[in-house]
Amino acid sequence: MPDIKAEKVCFVIFKARELNGVDGAHPRPSRPNGAKGRGAKSKEACAADRAKLAAYIDAMDEEEQCELVALSWIGCGEFAAEEWRLAMSRARTRLKCATSDYLLDNLQLASHLEYGLAEFGGTCEVFTPNRP
Repeated sequence: MPDIKAEKVCFVIFKARELNGVDGAHPRPSRPNGAKGRGAKSKEACAADRAKLAAYIDAMDEEEQCELVALSWIGCGEFAAEEWRLAMSRARTRLKCATSDYLLDNLQLASHLEYGLAEFGGTCEVFTPNRP
């Protein structure tokens, strides 16, 4: 069972969704020449947002970072919720690069964390994104 506060996980989910959102800097395949949607952020703005989220993740203690990794693995089906201790053990030994780099390279991070959190009865339904 994760000890990390659900609010921290929800903040990462919310910010990861913003980074990988429909109107983000990633081109939509259905738009000609990779055109961005209305209100799309510039690459610089996306890079700044990614840097802020990376700093937030990197500021967490090592145990919380491992829990984020383990939750994402459970959310994507690599581990079952009953295998929490095994997932945590692997997360502790896996960290060869910054946790934020590892997590933010996953374009489905928000969904994986959300599903992982739900496996333990957590939800972000009442989360207020203005404060982690």
